[in-house]
Amino acid sequence: MEILNAIVAFLNFVFIPAISYGSQLALGALGVTLVYGILRFSNFAHGDTMAFGTMVTILVTWSLQSHGINFGLLPTALIALPVGILGCVVFLLLTDHSVYKFYRRKKAKPVILVIVSMGVMFIMNGLVRMIIGPGEQRFADGERFIISARQFRELTGLTEGLAFRTSQGITILTALTIVVLLFWFLTKTRTGKSMRAFSDNEDLALLSGINPDRVVLYTWLLVGALATVAGVLYGLDKSFKPFIYFQLLLPIFAAAVVGGLGNPIGAIAGGYLVALSEVMITYAWKKVAGYILPFWEPKGLIQLLSTDYKFAISFAILIIVLLFRPTGLFKGKAF
Repeated sequence: MEILNAIVAFLNFVFIPAISYGSQLALGALGVTLVYGILRFSNFAHGDTMAFGTMVTILVTWSLQSHGINFGLLPTALIALPVGILGCVVFLLLTDHSVYKFYRRKKAKPVILVIVSMGVMFIMNGLVRMIIGPGEQRFADGERFIISARQFRELTGLTEGLAFRTSQGITILTALTIVVLLFWFLTKTRTGKSMRAFSDNEDLALLSGINPDRVVLYTWLLVGALATVAGVLYGLDKSFKPFIYFQLLLPIFAAAVVGGLGNPIGAIAGGYLVALSEVMITYAWKKVAGYILPFWEPKGLIQLLSTDYKFAISFAILIIVLLFRPTGLFKGKAF
C-alpha cells in the first residue's frame, strides 16, 4: 500500500507536471527548430512571440467572457485560440516583410539575423507589456480538475491523492495532436516536402522550381501557430506574465539544442528531457521517501535545488550538451 502511495505521489508531483510542462516546451522548441532549419537562424524572439499570441488570445477571451460566451467545462481561451493564432501570424508576417526580408535579400550571415531577432524580441516584449501590462494575468475558467485528490482518495482508498488538472489534460492531448499533424504535413503534403527540400539544399530547391517566398510564408504560419498554442497552454496551466515568457526562451532553446537544433523529433524529445530534469531536480522527495522507507525520517526536504534555480538547470543542460555533444541527441538539421 505504501508503495502505491509513493507511486501516486510521484505521478502527482513529478511525472504529470513534467509531461505537461514538457509538452509546452516541445511545442516551443518545434517553432525554434522550424526557423533554424528552414530560415537558418536562431530566433531569439520566439519566447515573446509566444507571449504576443497568448496576449491576443487573452484579450479575445476577456471579450467573450464579458459577453457571456464560454466553453462550458473547458476554458473559454480555446474558443479564442484561433484568433490568437491569426493575430500572431499577421504580426510575424509583417515583421518578416519589414525586417527579416531585407536581410535575406542581402544574404546576411546567420549571426546578423540572430542580432536582428534580439531587436525584434525587445520590441515585442515592450509591446506586450504596453498593451496588457507587466503583471500576472489569469484567464483560465471552466472545470478546474478532471479528477481531484479527494475524488481519487475516495475511489482508491489510498492516503495519497492524485489531482489531474483540466489544463494538464488539454496540454498533453493538444501537444500530441499537433505533433502528429505537423509530421503528417511535413512528410505527406507537397508544401511540407518543399519546405524539407528547401531546408536540405536551398539552391537545389530553387532549381527545382520551389518558390522560396511561399516556403517562408508557410514557415511563419507554422511558427505562429506553434508559438501561440504553446504560450496559451502554458498560461492556462500556470499563469500569463510577459517576463516569464522571456525567461522560457532558455529552456526552449535548451530543449531544441539537446535534441539537435533543426531536428523536429529532437525538439520533442529535448522538451520532455529538459522538463523532467527541471521538475525532478527541484522536487522535494521527502514525501515519496517517507512512503518507500517509512522507518527513515529525513531531516531535510531531500531537494537537490530550490525551484528558484529551475531555469539554471536548463542552462546547465545546455552547456553540457554543447560541450560534449554539440549536434544533440538526434543530430541537428534533419527534416
